[in-house]
Amino acid sequence: MSLTLQKEPRRPSLARQGREAIIQLLHFGWQQALSCIFPVVIFVSLALTQVMPFPLLPRYDWLLVIFLVTQWWMVRSGLETLDELKVITVFHGIGIALEIFKVHMGSWSYPGEGFFMVAGVPLYSGFMYASVASYLCQAWRRLGVKLVDWPRFSVVTVLAAAIYFNFFTHHFWVDLRWVLFGLVLIVFWRTWVSYTVNGSSYRMPLSLSFVLIGLFIWIAENIATFFNAWQYPNQSSGWEIVHLGKVSSWILLVIVSFLIVATLKQVKQKREGNA
Repeated sequence: MSLTLQKEPRRPSLARQGREAIIQLLHFGWQQALSCIFPVVIFVSLALTQVMPFPLLPRYDWLLVIFLVTQWWMVRSGLETLDELKVITVFHGIGIALEIFKVHMGSWSYPGEGFFMVAGVPLYSGFMYASVASYLCQAWRRLGVKLVDWPRFSVVTVLAAAIYFNFFTHHFWVDLRWVLFGLVLIVFWRTWVSYTVNGSSYRMPLSLSFVLIGLFIWIAENIATFFNAWQYPNQSSGWEIVHLGKVSSWILLVIVSFLIVATLKQVKQKREGNA
């Protein structure tokens, strides 16, 4: 009897591992950039309309025109599908309703003028929420997002509704955001989001993705208020950084946005499976 010795497979060198990690990061960044086209258009438009005079229409109305044309172009070019447009339209309505209420309560204001405004809220503001949905829908498709251990439909629906209505009710009652954060951790404790980058699969806890996206939006909010997209009370005499506490609000908004998109995706998959 003879013994055959087999060599262990050689592990990639640290330099090669580093190169592969950088390549994967670049692929991931590129897919993220493509998914952020609408938000990028929003920030560029905010900057241009702030520093350059636009004729015939007030600034807020020009922003509405630009965003409508962008939305048409994205669907026309195939960057967004008609199903994604339906989801984005839902978010536009949700955002406008929340904006009207928050402006009425004095949480923030729109100091400029415009023809297309409802109760002091310019209609372009709905696209700020729609852009979050646009990013989620496109990133979901481009990265092949899959959910592992997703909770029951009824639990997700009730939790999403509770988070959304807390944005309204905390003005008159107890602010339940920290209770809701606790419920999110409990409900999604075992839930992971799986995604693919350049043929390789990765995953992270869903709750962590909520925090990362919410922090990114808070940074974007500082840019938006700098270009006078809207104004918080403490910014009436000059721009100041948005309070860090707003991160919690954006995380909650990301959570309810993600839950709506994920639920609609699940409903569509079941419908296609039964067809």
